[in-house]
Amino acid sequence: MARGRRYGLRDGLCQAVTQGAGEQYLSAFALLLQTSPFQLGILSALPQLIGTWAQLLSVKVLRWFPDRKTLILAGTLGQAVVWLPIVLLPWLFPQWGPWLVIAGAAGYFACNHFTTPAWNTFITDLLDPNQRGAYFAHRARIMAVISLLTLCIGGSFLTLWQQYELAYIGFLTLFLIAGGARLVSARHLTRVQDPHHRAQIQDQDGFRRFLRKRATTDFRWFVCFSGLMHVAVLIAGPFFVIYMLRDLRFSYWEYGGWLAAGIFGQFLTLNRWGHFGDRFGNKALLTATSFMVPFLPMGYLFSTNWAFLVTLNFLGGVTWAGLSLGLQNYVFDTVRPEDRAKAVALSNTINALGWSLGALTGSWLIHVLPGEIHIGWLTVAPESNLPLVFFLSGCLRLLVSATLLGTFHEVRIVEQVPQHRLMWELPLLRSIAQFGVWKTDR
Repeated sequence: MARGRRYGLRDGLCQAVTQGAGEQYLSAFALLLQTSPFQLGILSALPQLIGTWAQLLSVKVLRWFPDRKTLILAGTLGQAVVWLPIVLLPWLFPQWGPWLVIAGAAGYFACNHFTTPAWNTFITDLLDPNQRGAYFAHRARIMAVISLLTLCIGGSFLTLWQQYELAYIGFLTLFLIAGGARLVSARHLTRVQDPHHRAQIQDQDGFRRFLRKRATTDFRWFVCFSGLMHVAVLIAGPFFVIYMLRDLRFSYWEYGGWLAAGIFGQFLTLNRWGHFGDRFGNKALLTATSFMVPFLPMGYLFSTNWAFLVTLNFLGGVTWAGLSLGLQNYVFDTVRPEDRAKAVALSNTINALGWSLGALTGSWLIHVLPGEIHIGWLTVAPESNLPLVFFLSGCLRLLVSATLLGTFHEVRIVEQVPQHRLMWELPLLRSIAQFGVWKTDR
């Protein structure tokens, strides 16, 4: 079991390299190929939809594999190989470049999602229920550090090649590194044993029966909240790259720095968010972060200064670190161990549908929203209409949080504290409070 937990951390390290060198720069690569906002919306939406189908398929075919490790290994190797067509086919057929990137990304995320249900049940079988938050926070923190370094190095590397008008060479190098990292992860997986026989892994009931008969009311309302939150978030999410690189004309280094600020915010607070969820419950974690996340995209209306936007994304990283942990761990809390693979697949399916709907809605809003707004004597005229799209995304996030957070509840026995005290347990605020006490004691 200890070897399996170590594999989980090493897999996180390799996955972080793939994310920092590959996934995070996919949209920038597509923009280099003259991708339109509609195609960028498709790039965000279609891979997630195909990925969810791959998750549902993986739960069905898991019984055909000798164990979960074999299925995870197949998906991991697929992720490594698919980076070659992503970067080479647009070079061979430039007239179809954007659509080839979309197809390659769909293949990559299909392989990625194919492993998700089995991987989650594989790792959670090795963990104590009251330590999951701390473990996943520690793993995510390692990933944040590596992603941060990879993003910064990748952004600098791309900017260097951009100066020589050879940015394509930079993307080729980064994507090959991304594929190589998944090969290293597959090698580490071969040394781990699956602790359970496949017959114990998953109940053979269908998804609809599970949702009707076995899933709790809390789980049903939770996936509704999570799916609608993804709709609201992804109205803005895919289009920050257009705003940064096209409208504000940031360099790849500045864009990479903006991305890295979000990951740095995650790194600083992930452990505290994990302990917060273990101690006070993942529902409290979701409540705290869901009322913070609506205000992040609204800030893009107020300034185009790079330092301001980096600070805003840093705060976004802090908030999303907690929200992502809460969305992941609440699923584990609210279903039985034998139902976890189905619950993870269903939750991710709803999230991906919301992701796709949000991305496509955002691409439509870009075409219909005006470039400026007149309210009496006040005129709001940003660099483009994208900050208005971001603002609308924030309003919808607030609406989802206000209407749906009260429909599901904490399912574990956790520490109960008054709301005003709970606020001071939040990451950053707790650090500020402790610093104030230290200054007073001196």
